[in-house]
Amino acid sequence: MKETNLPPVSTDEKKIDELLGRGVSEVIVKEELRKRLLSGERLRIKLGIDPTSPDLHIGRAVTLLKLRDFQELGHQVVLLVGDFTAVIGDTSDKDAERPMLAREKIEQNEANYKAQAGKLIDMSRAEFVHNSEWLEPLTYREIGDQADAFSVADFIARDNIARRLEAGKRVSLREVLYPLMQGYDSVAVRADVELGGMDQKFNLLAGRALQEKYGQRPQNIVMGPLIEGLDGRKMSSSWGNTITFNATPSDMYGKVMSMRDEQIARYFECCTRVPMVEVAEIERGLGDGSMHPKDTKMRLAREIVALYHGEDAARQAEDGWVSAFSEGKAPEDVPEIAVEKGAKLRDVLTAQKLVASVGELRRLVDAGAVAEVGGAAFKTIDDTIDRTMTLRVGKHRFLKVVVR
Repeated sequence: MKETNLPPVSTDEKKIDELLGRGVSEVIVKEELRKRLLSGERLRIKLGIDPTSPDLHIGRAVTLLKLRDFQELGHQVVLLVGDFTAVIGDTSDKDAERPMLAREKIEQNEANYKAQAGKLIDMSRAEFVHNSEWLEPLTYREIGDQADAFSVADFIARDNIARRLEAGKRVSLREVLYPLMQGYDSVAVRADVELGGMDQKFNLLAGRALQEKYGQRPQNIVMGPLIEGLDGRKMSSSWGNTITFNATPSDMYGKVMSMRDEQIARYFECCTRVPMVEVAEIERGLGDGSMHPKDTKMRLAREIVALYHGEDAARQAEDGWVSAFSEGKAPEDVPEIAVEKGAKLRDVLTAQKLVASVGELRRLVDAGAVAEVGGAAFKTIDDTIDRTMTLRVGKHRFLKVVVR
């Protein structure tokens, strides 16, 4: 394994304690990892992402920012694209079986992952690998040997699997293989630490079990919380409640402004790197009423847009949002799509994921909150679009629809 032009390892105790506390739900094993970090040992930090959709979203930023924290302390980060695990599909947070993805779809999805991840971490000092390199050549004998480290009871004891079995839903044998594959990834890259969400705990622990089996020191694990999306559920591409890395500055700003006030403090902690002293002040201010949620959310929107697009873009996005909010105008960099004349409102907005569901769209239309900018509101979700216009969806979402 190569080291990629790394600076000296920092043993700054304050930075290490923040790394192990900020945006962290659980560490396995915390004192052991803290001791290794304080020793000055250079560790290999693994984060795997399956290319199940073409755009990374800021739910992923929790672990990517944690990867950056390790990188800034001088450790070797390994960003692993699960081009082979994506075929199988991780069932950790799912209530139904994931479909198998075609290789062509996986390649399309991951085409820009490196560039997107590069918005948060220094890719010139990161290892960027694909797990098809070592998973595809495995034989039945090797897979059988790995599988011997686990029991079926271990797998079906997981909450979401137990719920599916109780409800009479199908659980495929294919799904049982996923933890084995993720665990073997840790063996292949010789991970000292693996990052993931709390829903990944079983898979992350599989890495420790297989590393022991292969004579390696079991990795430590750092798990972060699951970030809620715009509709209050876990942020997920399949639900369309995301804020993507590639969203335009105004779209990103507007989506942050549309989130619920209760989400503000968690987003400051997990999705920005505003100092934790300030985050604590923000949480107190929101709690005692000394800080206004709208003003605080505007600060959050600026911080998030600046992370992905820079300070100038963040200021321009805020100016555009203030103008749109106070004067009823649309921002300058509104996303644009082309549709056929007579396209239904419901088809346009759900396809563009401007709403999380048809139900949300129906509620917005019933409230008169879906309208042409400077024009009339739509009456039903089945109204048609017969000419080019810019739509406002709720207070903060905009879309320019060009009729062919």
